[in-house]
Amino acid sequence: MIFHLPWKTSKGNGKAFEDSNRDTCISDRLLPGRVGEAEPRPTPELAVTHSWEIAKNCAVLLATPYTAVAFISGAILGTSSTFIWRRWLRRIRTAEWVTPDILARRKWVKGVVTSVGDADNFRLYHMPGIGWHWPFKFRRVPTLNKDLKDQTIHIRIAGVDAPEGAHFGKPAQPHAEESLLWLRKRIEGRTVYCQLVRKDQYGRIIAVPLVSRRFLPTFLCKRWGSPLALEMLRSGMVTTYEQAGAEYGPWSREEFLRVEAEARASRRGMWKYGRVGETPAEYKKRHALLQTSSSSLLQR
Repeated sequence: MIFHLPWKTSKGNGKAFEDSNRDTCISDRLLPGRVGEAEPRPTPELAVTHSWEIAKNCAVLLATPYTAVAFISGAILGTSSTFIWRRWLRRIRTAEWVTPDILARRKWVKGVVTSVGDADNFRLYHMPGIGWHWPFKFRRVPTLNKDLKDQTIHIRIAGVDAPEGAHFGKPAQPHAEESLLWLRKRIEGRTVYCQLVRKDQYGRIIAVPLVSRRFLPTFLCKRWGSPLALEMLRSGMVTTYEQAGAEYGPWSREEFLRVEAEARASRRGMWKYGRVGETPAEYKKRHALLQTSSSSLLQR
């Protein structure tokens, strides 16, 4: 439609103005007024009719195949993006963020070990997705303790039991410090893969950690990495955990005991004298009995 000025500036322009009013738009036909009048006088009935025509035209536009395709595509994209984010890209901050669904799937997570507390557990900063390593390094792992607070997963290494350190007034076992230093040297500050198995009674996540082998790129560690638990057993730093609820990952209890027997026969680590005076399991059982006896005496 050609739009003209609503006033006559010349004879030719006036003729065009009269012609344009003869071919009015839909709003001019619905809202009556004098021909050539700048502001027609609408009636309530025709105003409702005009609104209905506009709504009907919008409904026709929304019902086109292009609009339907765009709506369905947007819904699929939004749903798939949410699924990808929750399953592979969302960072697990603490053990409390590990849901039953994650444990049921035995999810693998990649992260850097920020600290080692005892010789059979450590803290893991989860690093999902990309951007943590060169050449696409635009995400970083905090280094200050205040920034790491409530940002790490407490991991308990599955299938092994380390000598107990000094806790709550209890003396440390022999070789406890040696085992702790070995683990710190092996994994602290390094990237590991962990298969999350279950939660224990202390709220820690029991997991199967894999560490990179020599000359093996980190991203291949999940498939061809070295099992940390078996490394520790082979070095004589830990014993096999055989209590109720023991987990051994894709290996069996017999495999763990076999590796432990090899370390004992070779007199590595805690087995350098051929035997240990008290295993970690026996140590914890003895102190649990002492604590129970002390509680009974206090109640009397």
